Amino acid sequence: MAVSLYTFIDLFSRQAGTAIHLLDKGVEFAALNGVGEAELLNWRLIDDMNPLSFQLMVVANFSRRWPARAAGLPEPAEVTADMDVAGFRAALTEARTYLAGLTAKQFAGRDEVPLTYEIAPGMAPTLPAAQWLTVFANTNLYFHLSMAYAILRAKGVPIGKVDLFATGL
Repeated sequence: MAVSLYTFIDLFSRQAGTAIHLLDKGVEFAALNGVGEAELLNWRLIDDMNPLSFQLMVVANFSRRWPARAAGLPEPAEVTADMDVAGFRAALTEARTYLAGLTAKQFAGRDEVPLTYEIAPGMAPTLPAAQWLTVFANTNLYFHLSMAYAILRAKGVPIGKVDLFATGL
């Protein structure tokens, strides 16, 4: 199978779907254990790490905004971390809908298009669109999805590897 930038669209959609699945598992566990949704979204692996809400925000944003940048399309609005569970579920569902509307033609010939993006103050590298999407965005999506999984596991949510890799369909 030939790999193109468009190949990553299904992968990103699956990651957003997995985030929805993990969120639903967390909500179910929290409800059974008398934990409110706001507390659930504030769960962390360790005090100095970002909470579950941040992890979900990154998955929602990276799964939509980086494909848009790589394809030269207007960027969807940024999702913030201050939403409730319904807001995150809607944002992740919207990400999947957005991705379903993209086409291979929108990515054709865009692999080497230079994109400059400010990652942090004073750090704005220019890289080919393919490198941003396949390395930077993909790595960050998996990292933050894995952190959401780890946070939920650490709090006792009964999930396993299959919940991280075999869902999001």
